[in-house]
Amino acid sequence: MNSEKRIIGVVPVGKVPELVPKIIAAHISGYLKLSAEILTPLELPAGAFDEIQLQYDAAKVLRSFESGPYDNYDKVIGVFDVDFFIPTFAYVFGEAKQGGKHALVSLFRLATVKKGHNPPAAIVCERVAKVALHELGHLYNLFHCEDQKCLMHYSGGLADLDNIPMHYCRYCNTYLADALGRP
Repeated sequence: MNSEKRIIGVVPVGKVPELVPKIIAAHISGYLKLSAEILTPLELPAGAFDEIQLQYDAAKVLRSFESGPYDNYDKVIGVFDVDFFIPTFAYVFGEAKQGGKHALVSLFRLATVKKGHNPPAAIVCERVAKVALHELGHLYNLFHCEDQKCLMHYSGGLADLDNIPMHYCRYCNTYLADALGRP
């Protein structure tokens, strides 16, 4: 498949502000030069809420999301307004199956209140774009990068995420170009 025909679907799930999928789509188009379409919103999948954790199980949500009707899209990113966990982490900003087709992005902790104040909307928008591009990198088979100035660097918290610039390192850029069939 040639890179001009790749289309990334962006699906809002739950009560996601209308601007957020547009921001993600714009960053995919601007940074990766890929087409991105905002798809019809979905409701949260039944049975993914964990009564013990009081969060949504990202693996269950991802499995449910994978059964969606997205054959016309190369990759699909679901944008959620709920808190996710995986068994090894108390929370995650996003989740993707390495080399897969579907990824999740959670807004829940990206707008975390700090010292009694909500972060400015611009910071929340930047965070969500970074998480989406990071998870999309996993879908194109990029792994976590040791370079702290690369979008593929692991972010364990908001301070880590805020310190990462909005670009991939030269190595991850090279691997991504290869995955996209670009010279």
